[in-house]
Amino acid sequence: MAQIEFHKYQGTGNDFIMIDDREQSFDETRLDLISSWCNRKFGIGADGVILIREHDEYDFEMLYFNPDGSQSLCGNGSRCAVKFANSLGLVGDICTFLAVDGSHEGHIERDRVFIKMQDVEALSQTGEEYFINTGSPHHVKMVPKVSMVDVVHEGRTIRNSPKYQPQGTNVNFVEPQAGEIVVRTYERGVEDETMSCGTGVTAVALVMGDRGFESPVDIKTAGGKLQVSFDRHSDGCYREVYLSGPAEKVFEGVLDF
Repeated sequence: MAQIEFHKYQGTGNDFIMIDDREQSFDETRLDLISSWCNRKFGIGADGVILIREHDEYDFEMLYFNPDGSQSLCGNGSRCAVKFANSLGLVGDICTFLAVDGSHEGHIERDRVFIKMQDVEALSQTGEEYFINTGSPHHVKMVPKVSMVDVVHEGRTIRNSPKYQPQGTNVNFVEPQAGEIVVRTYERGVEDETMSCGTGVTAVALVMGDRGFESPVDIKTAGGKLQVSFDRHSDGCYREVYLSGPAEKVFEGVLDF
């Protein structure tokens, strides 16, 4: 039986199993292990697994896996990865890294971690519902009272709707309140509501920018508050998009596999 060290990190309640895999000792095709480690009853419990590897052109490469083994960009996971890489001595307070959707910049300012997201060329709107890709696909729906939404049932229905097949989409339910935006997210790959979703929060902030909100936009999730800043251009494109918020280590241990 082999063993591997892990570190558990969380960013506004979005939690991840972090593995220093610079020696590439973990077989990334073992999706069964990823699923079992993320299980909250029989494993460690997490919204995803992140491998940190060396890269010739960047400070590090981040491989992110959802609990079902699928891969996508994870905004909060990226912020935790920067904090983890910093703790390993791989990077200082400023870094570049490669993720599944391309290159990103990250930096740490006191207790906050900032990630530069990809430019977003456009979003589509149908009534009070939007679709936008912020590295991962997101359906955004404005609702009158977000606390009353059955996020799992309604989110799963939209996630599996014909127009989003075969890959599906993440789903965000949004209620603007006094001084802040409240969002709840159903995450594809986790197949449940999560306490926070970085790419989802980014999607919501850009939708609010389209609805007249100025940068930066403060977003409240069940796990805490995040902020998104952006430059909105006259052609509707969003550039200089930054997601920021806290990220911290919870504990560490050793996995048998």
